[in-house]
Amino acid sequence: MTAASPLIIGHRGASRQAPENTLASFRLAFSQGADGVEADFRLTRDGQIVCLHDAGTARTGSAALDVEQSTLAQLRALDLGGWKGAVWQGERMPLLSEVLALLPEEGFLFVEIKCGPEIVAPLAATLAASAVPPERLRLLCFSAEMILALKEALPGYRACWLTDYRFRGVWHPSLPEILATLKSCRADGLASRDRAPLDRELVAALRERSLELHVWTVDGVAAARRLCALGVDSVMTNRPGWLRRALAAGGEGRTP
Repeated sequence: MTAASPLIIGHRGASRQAPENTLASFRLAFSQGADGVEADFRLTRDGQIVCLHDAGTARTGSAALDVEQSTLAQLRALDLGGWKGAVWQGERMPLLSEVLALLPEEGFLFVEIKCGPEIVAPLAATLAASAVPPERLRLLCFSAEMILALKEALPGYRACWLTDYRFRGVWHPSLPEILATLKSCRADGLASRDRAPLDRELVAALRERSLELHVWTVDGVAAARRLCALGVDSVMTNRPGWLRRALAAGGEGRTP
């Protein structure tokens, strides 16, 4: 990936149109020309890595189950598509291995870890069994401790620390706090919310340290053009097809 032409990453797939974090959503994103997809992963009670953003299925499933208290069989019995519309009814909760298997040869997968260190060993085993090369994967987490654990267990994979920002008179985390965290957890880059602290100074500081910069969630063309001008490595969007077309029409980003 190059900063001159940021990757378009489908946030939970093409989640504006399709049910998020399902194989249907990921397939749609790639069919629309996405360079990759971002997805959220958790560990079930019986040690399986499944794709779901929330801790439970109340928002997107046909019944409410807690992932870490449920078996894979229990979770797979749920409909994860019907909430988005009848056309998506029957979508099931994917395994990480299934998401890896559907990636196109040149496709990227951004793996956001939504649980604790108990996922590291099964994650390592799943990645080792996959045919997807490490350079096509990015491991993401809001926990700096988890990023460090991932770097120690999977040194061949690139891991990026996720952060949002809060304004309390000044923005937190500050640039010095961001840089200190990235160094302490040995991150390969930053996955940042698109907010005010993301400016040329931040980008320059990351580039000086040979660190990547990925930005979420970008659903407007003006914001995407600003990020292209800043030279970010990727933008994560709920509408990858639309954003690619809009950027191409405006002379920014990759050609569809």
